[in-house]
Amino acid sequence: MKIYTRKGDKGKTGVFGGKREYKDSARIECNGALDEANSTIGLLRAKLGEDHEWQANLHRIQKDLMDMMSHLARPSDSKKENPNARPVDGAEFCEQWLDELESNITSPSDYFILPGGNEISALCHMCRTQIRRGERRLVTLMLEDPECVEDYIMAYVNRLSDLFFTMARAEMDKEGVAEEKWQLFLYKRKKKK
Repeated sequence: MKIYTRKGDKGKTGVFGGKREYKDSARIECNGALDEANSTIGLLRAKLGEDHEWQANLHRIQKDLMDMMSHLARPSDSKKENPNARPVDGAEFCEQWLDELESNITSPSDYFILPGGNEISALCHMCRTQIRRGERRLVTLMLEDPECVEDYIMAYVNRLSDLFFTMARAEMDKEGVAEEKWQLFLYKRKKKK
């Protein structure tokens, strides 16, 4: 079977249920942003090595993103049901991992920090920002097709960006690399006055 179909040559692509949408629609933009994040997570996993303690959780996130993208590709008026799993416990999964990571970080998070530090931390920040873009596109899709964007998807995607921020900090802390601080959080600045 050939990879190319030529069906997208006029700027449309197929969505779940058989309809076709323009490639810059909110639905396709949302899935594209989440797909980019998923690809960057794949790069992060490759850089970590197969025995790294984060591998299993990152693998789960990648599969969950694929399942969520599948559900987002189904317009709410589609009569065809989506058989893929719904990772409804994603937000809780992220919160548990966040709590575990934060409990091992030695310095508090009082500052906005510049992304970077080392390659793994920088990749975590790339995942974070791509997920944030996906979240913005998710809101656009939610406004256009509210029934398509289930609550668990919004919560999971929102929590993922917090998770990757914390992963970046955990990596820096573990490697003994100092964070480049930009400025104190606003609520911390108010307390100092």
